Amino acid sequence: MEFFRIKRDIPFMRHALVFNAVSLVTFLAAVFFLFSRGLHLSVEFTGGTLLEVTYAQPADVGVVRDTVAKLGFADVQVQNYGTARDVLIRLPAQKGVSSAQQSSQVMTALKAVDASASMRRTEFVGPQVGDELAADGLKALAFVVVGIMIYLAIRFEWKFAVAAIIANLHDVIIIMGFFAFFQWEFSLPVLAAVLAVLGYSVNESVVIFDRIRENFRRYRKMNTVEIINNAITSTISRTIITHGSTQMMVLSMLLFGGATLHYFALALTIGILFGIYSSVFVAASIAMWLGIQREDLVKGTVVKKDTDPNDPNAGATV
Repeated sequence: MEFFRIKRDIPFMRHALVFNAVSLVTFLAAVFFLFSRGLHLSVEFTGGTLLEVTYAQPADVGVVRDTVAKLGFADVQVQNYGTARDVLIRLPAQKGVSSAQQSSQVMTALKAVDASASMRRTEFVGPQVGDELAADGLKALAFVVVGIMIYLAIRFEWKFAVAAIIANLHDVIIIMGFFAFFQWEFSLPVLAAVLAVLGYSVNESVVIFDRIRENFRRYRKMNTVEIINNAITSTISRTIITHGSTQMMVLSMLLFGGATLHYFALALTIGILFGIYSSVFVAASIAMWLGIQREDLVKGTVVKKDTDPNDPNAGATV
C-alpha cells in the first residue's frame, strides 16, 4: 500500500556526514546528562512504600493523587487495581521517615477527604529489590542487543548488524538522556518502552536494509550511494503509514492516558521520532561508511539487465 510514489530519488546520503555529526553531538549530550544528572529512578528501583487502599464507592484517582502530593511526596504513583474502588499507591523512600510513618500520614489525609478510605495492606519495597530490578533490566537490554546483532548478521551482513545496533543504541541513549535532563521519573513501564523502541527501530532498519540488498541485485550500474538513496526513497510511503499510525496511538496514550501512562507514552514518542531519523541518517549512512558493497550481499547472482530504478518490475535476476 502506498499513499504516493516519488519518481526521483532523494539524495539523502549527500548530507550524511552533517546528519551523523548532529547525531554524535546529540548522543554525547545525552551521555553527559546521564552521568552528570543521572536518572530519577522510581520506587521500583530505589525502594519505598506500597499501600493498597479501598473505598466504599469508586475512587477518584486524580483526587487521591493530589491529596498525597500535598503531603510533600514527589512522583507518587496512584492507580486503580482490581476494581474501581481499589487504589494502589507507591511512595518513594524519604530520609528520616519510616514506612509506617508514611502510611499513617497518607491514610490520615485520605480519610480527611473521604472517611470510607481504609488500608487493606502496606508493604515496604527495600533498595535490594530495586537493585535486582535494575540488574534484570540491564540484562534484558543486553540480551536484546546481542539478539538483534546475531539476527542481522545472519540475515544480512555484519556491517548491517553493526550499523543497526549503533543506530538503535543511539535511540535508547537519547531517550534516557531526555529523562536525565528533565529529571522525569524512570520506572519499569519506561524501561519496557525503551525495550519496545529497540524492537520497533530495528524493524525500520531491516526494511531499508532489505531494499538495499534487493537493489544491489537489480541495478548493476548504480553505485552504493545511489542504491541507498533509492532504497530510502522507495520506502518513504511505507514509513509514513507505519510510523504515522503508531504515533497517533502513542499520542492518544500520552494525551488521554493519564499520569500512569504518561512517561511510558512519552518515552515511546521520543523513541519513534528518533527511530525514523536513525534508520535513515544513522543506520544507512554507517553501513555506507563501513563500505557495504554489492559483493557483500550478492553472491553468485547474475543480473540480466538494468532498467529504470523506479520501475518495480525492473532488473530481473537469474
